[in-house]
Amino acid sequence: MKHFNPWTMSIMAAALAVGAACGPVALAAPAASPHAHEHAHGGTPAPRPESGRKWASDAPLREGMTRIRSLVAPKLDRGSTMTAEESAALAVRIEGEVGTIVANCKLPPQADAALHAILSELMTGTGAMAGRTPQADRAHGLVQVAAAVNDYGRSFEHPGFRPLPAAH
Repeated sequence: MKHFNPWTMSIMAAALAVGAACGPVALAAPAASPHAHEHAHGGTPAPRPESGRKWASDAPLREGMTRIRSLVAPKLDRGSTMTAEESAALAVRIEGEVGTIVANCKLPPQADAALHAILSELMTGTGAMAGRTPQADRAHGLVQVAAAVNDYGRSFEHPGFRPLPAAH
């Protein structure tokens, strides 16, 4: 039997949790890539509600995304100057919040599919931040996480949610 280090085990557990929570939606969703969010180069966009509307959210989703936003906001101006250790630690905290959202959030299927696309983008960004994606820059991972947070704000009802400032 192959033994995995604790980091690999936590990522595998998160992937299983996303799959269990999202069920068939997770299996049908497109694979995440650095350019998978809606305004990317050729990526498949997440489902969108009717024009001018947003998906409903629940308390666990709003609380988790508020915490993720508060983790990311103060780091955006330092993205390229964070040490590898700081970037990896931030990634772990964001991934923990994603796990909490997945474990507690209950949404209708289409809203869940839209959320899954955003969570996939968050996890792709944190993978880069943690150095698990060799060809990706850690600072770009933080920008990708910020873009996913802003995609959430544009897509889901969340009174008082403020977008993060654009970072590149």
